[in-house]
Amino acid sequence: MIAQEVVQPSLGIVEETVDVHLQKEAYPMQDNNQENRHPEWEREQAYVDRVVQKMEAKLIQMQADVSLVRGEVVDIRRHFWDDVTVNVSNPDDLVETHFAIRQQAEILAERERRWHRAAEAAQVLEKQKSTPFFARIDFREQGEADTERVYIGIASFRDEETDDFLVYDWRAPIASVYYDHTPGPVSFAAPRGEIRGEMTLKRQFVIRGGNIFAMFDAGITIGDELLMYALSGRADAKMKNIVATIQREQNRVIRDDTSPVLVVRGAAGSGKTSAALQRAAYLLYKHRGRLQASQMLLFSPNPLFSSYVANVLPELGEQSIEQTTFYEYLARRLQGEFVVEDGFDQLERLLNLEDGTQADIQMFSASWKASSAFADAIHEYVSQLAPSGMRFLPIRFMDRTIMTANEVAAIFAQTEAHWRMPLRIEAVQKELLARVDAFAQEELSAAWVEDELELMSDEDYQRVHQKVEKRRRHAKHLFDDAQAERNELAQLLLNRRLKPVRRFIQRLAFVDVPAIYQQWFEQALAGNVPTPSGVDINLWRSVCANTIRALEAQRLPYEDATPYLYMKELLLGQAVNTAMRHVFIDEAQDYSSLQLHVIRRLFPRSRLTLLGDPNQAIYAHDPGMAVISELRHSFPGFTSIELTQSYRSTAPIVRFTRGMAREGAAIVAFDREGPLPLVQQVASDGQVQLIRTWIGDYQSAGYQSIAVICRTQQETNRLAEQLNRAGCDVRCMDKTTGTFAAGVVAVPAYLAKGVEFDGVIVADGSASAYRREFERQLFYTACTRAMHELRIACVGNPNRWIAEQPADTYARV
Repeated sequence: MIAQEVVQPSLGIVEETVDVHLQKEAYPMQDNNQENRHPEWEREQAYVDRVVQKMEAKLIQMQADVSLVRGEVVDIRRHFWDDVTVNVSNPDDLVETHFAIRQQAEILAERERRWHRAAEAAQVLEKQKSTPFFARIDFREQGEADTERVYIGIASFRDEETDDFLVYDWRAPIASVYYDHTPGPVSFAAPRGEIRGEMTLKRQFVIRGGNIFAMFDAGITIGDELLMYALSGRADAKMKNIVATIQREQNRVIRDDTSPVLVVRGAAGSGKTSAALQRAAYLLYKHRGRLQASQMLLFSPNPLFSSYVANVLPELGEQSIEQTTFYEYLARRLQGEFVVEDGFDQLERLLNLEDGTQADIQMFSASWKASSAFADAIHEYVSQLAPSGMRFLPIRFMDRTIMTANEVAAIFAQTEAHWRMPLRIEAVQKELLARVDAFAQEELSAAWVEDELELMSDEDYQRVHQKVEKRRRHAKHLFDDAQAERNELAQLLLNRRLKPVRRFIQRLAFVDVPAIYQQWFEQALAGNVPTPSGVDINLWRSVCANTIRALEAQRLPYEDATPYLYMKELLLGQAVNTAMRHVFIDEAQDYSSLQLHVIRRLFPRSRLTLLGDPNQAIYAHDPGMAVISELRHSFPGFTSIELTQSYRSTAPIVRFTRGMAREGAAIVAFDREGPLPLVQQVASDGQVQLIRTWIGDYQSAGYQSIAVICRTQQETNRLAEQLNRAGCDVRCMDKTTGTFAAGVVAVPAYLAKGVEFDGVIVADGSASAYRREFERQLFYTACTRAMHELRIACVGNPNRWIAEQPADTYARV
């Protein structure tokens, strides 16, 4: 039996295949009059009933197990110290106490893990009970006479009485037949090699509350009816899993298990992020026991999006993977050195600039500092730094200088010039620590030490006395107890006082990295660094001067944060995380080549999955996906997959928006109809009333998730306040907002990335609002958030990207 050899034991359900034609056949929707039901529907509903009954019985057992283990956890916590004898009177007892505490803690941790695993498994089964499976295939292996029925759901479920699998996990090897093939000859990869055979039936279900609502036999990859059913639903505050409607190209993304770098270029609404999360679930399933969720990391565009996707993996029975944003990583690495601007503040700053010289300066600064040319300049600068170009800070202790900056520089000058910079800095560090140790010995008899010894606590005296007494008992010669105790106390005091100094040296903080970074711009301003090719000299000098002013104020603009970190790591050494095995980067088009390079260096043992859409590149440097091509030359086995079908929006919305995109010609609309996008000009003082009316229209249509999308946060705040004063209940969202919620929200376009809404209203899509080329992608991003309906208010003439669209792709008032 194929199931025995591929995934798990046989289904145990081997019957003659139901006589259903291979072409697509739709069964009637559920009818309360059971006499009108198709006989095949009755047979499938009976199977659903059987599976649900067994799931309910299993769930009762699992819930009892959860309660039992939870009780054990509570009991261990309550009586944790009852089984631990605490004795610190001598070193042997102290060691024994330590091991007793650790053993008890390990027992508690193991019970807590069991409790959480059992609770998570019960939650998955509770969810699956409503929809036990979503597909069935009938498969006959080559050379076999019998045909097996394989039901596919979000998780496997076994009949414990017969040990048969009633439902197979969607990630099982045989399930790939459902996603990749039409009925007929098929094959799939299994642990024992390629399995060939014939799929004689491919059936899709819509099951809710244990009842079949729709059933389709499909001769296409995933039947349009099932996909239409899923896409016609309402948007949610949390991303949904897509396991029932995974398409063939998405399945390639999910099951790719060999590529060191997998790049997924996908149109807005093509399901690239969903596919990436299902990919994480698939990898955790396939490499169970060897790969943990803690070894996978998702770089998401913002914390709001992190919350939006947080439920996908737990719904599939997996732990959530680690999530962060690139800004959060930068902020952690640069903590305490600067006030670091985040990408959204940078974008807000640039969007609010009036056209003119200052806008040109800041736009060029953001673009050039994200370039590989600047990264190369930094690398060359660090590699050629002479001792005279290095900058150090003095080593200070209390109100005294132990070593001046020049003395530290002299130590650096004595290191081997041919060594890499981090090795030279490490040599300086060792010498500085040795000199601090020597300084401590010199200070043992200092007057200030004598004064502070009088202020030490009784506990300190007791600890030192016991230490000296133990040493005296084992000594082979006589010594002065009083002097020994005094020296021990002085050493203890000095170690405490010098701890910040040693930590300062251990952190390599004696290297003045900000001054070294600033020095590069000072040299450029003085003409000692070549002006970038084709750049106006005055523009270039203004960029350098602005950067110097920001650094002197201890502010680090976002465009400087990654180059600064790169320089710091070239000087001091690279931080690495070798435990991480898979890193996912969403919205990869918004990353510069240097940012991707930093991530690659940080996770040297990880496979990368990059997801992006060049048409949604919203930052001023606008690399799109061009930087991805640089990775091709660095990594063998580079794989690129393109998802051109857009599923989120109706066909009219896709036909309207794809004309705005620079690479929109390849975008394919899914055939789901809806109203044409509406563009309406309105006077400035009439926009609030118009949007209020549109919100009412959307609510009357039953839309549960409505977004008013603005160009900037300033505009979002102002419009949300005006709408609330006008009687609308609108929630204003910003970068600090933790979660999405149903209802009406006002949100800047850059925070809405990756999220979808039933109805979208774009506030002021006029030519005066969206005018610069990099704002094209911002406007496109705003419009493509809509699932069912899109309306655009224009205070004045519509922007050029609306005006360029064919008149029959939208309605204009």
